[in-house]
Amino acid sequence: MPAPELITDPADPRVADFRDLKAGDRPAGRERGTGPVIVEGVPAVERLLASPYRVRAVFGVPGRVAALGLPADVPAYEADKWVLSEVIGFRLTRGVVASADRRPPADLDALLAGPDPAAPRRLAVLEALNDAENLGSIARSALALGIDGLLLDPRCADPLYRRSVRVSMGHVLALPFAVLPDWPGDLARLHDAGYLTVALTPAADAVDLDDVDATAHPRTAVLLGAEGPGLTAEAQAAAMVRARIRMRPGVDSLGVAAAAAIAFASLR
Repeated sequence: MPAPELITDPADPRVADFRDLKAGDRPAGRERGTGPVIVEGVPAVERLLASPYRVRAVFGVPGRVAALGLPADVPAYEADKWVLSEVIGFRLTRGVVASADRRPPADLDALLAGPDPAAPRRLAVLEALNDAENLGSIARSALALGIDGLLLDPRCADPLYRRSVRVSMGHVLALPFAVLPDWPGDLARLHDAGYLTVALTPAADAVDLDDVDATAHPRTAVLLGAEGPGLTAEAQAAAMVRARIRMRPGVDSLGVAAAAAIAFASLR
């Protein structure tokens, strides 16, 4: 690869994708979910390079960008840590950051069917999960524990927001996702596609998650709600099964990311 170009002026337009990243999930004046995907850290950038997302630029401290062995057609820039920090708005301890073009959400019917409509399949369905870091943690566990895709209600956080990508360690880039615009009515589309929908809740009248036989249901979708309120009554009523994680008395619930990982492993 050619040597990265040196950036000495924080206002240089070549690194505009990375300007003031701490300001929020998009630059001022741009609609939510329309800015470039921002990926931090060497392992996550390497996963970006292996993903179907088109890389726009890579920016980092001297030595870190060159070590990635980028393709020749990827614009590469480097700057000292002070200029880098001034551009992005905070001290980047991971040494490198990349931007990529967004890809649209997957087609819902195609995601439900999968590459082989007869094959076993596991999905995670998220309701009002508006914390980007929880979403990123769930995406990381999902990819590790056999989940094939994410389905999001319209209130969920952007899975491609910088903090979600960072917490997922870039794994969210390998996980297809689609939006369920009619919530919770679109759960009927999962049922029509042969999925058992399992709503996770700490309610005492729910069945034990251990009693849900994953082998008897080759297609399963786990429903998870936001930290604190959990799934709404409407979402629970629309699911086929309400299940709870068996816990020691006196502990009423787990954080949603931890609960998700347990459910994914249990229903694998």
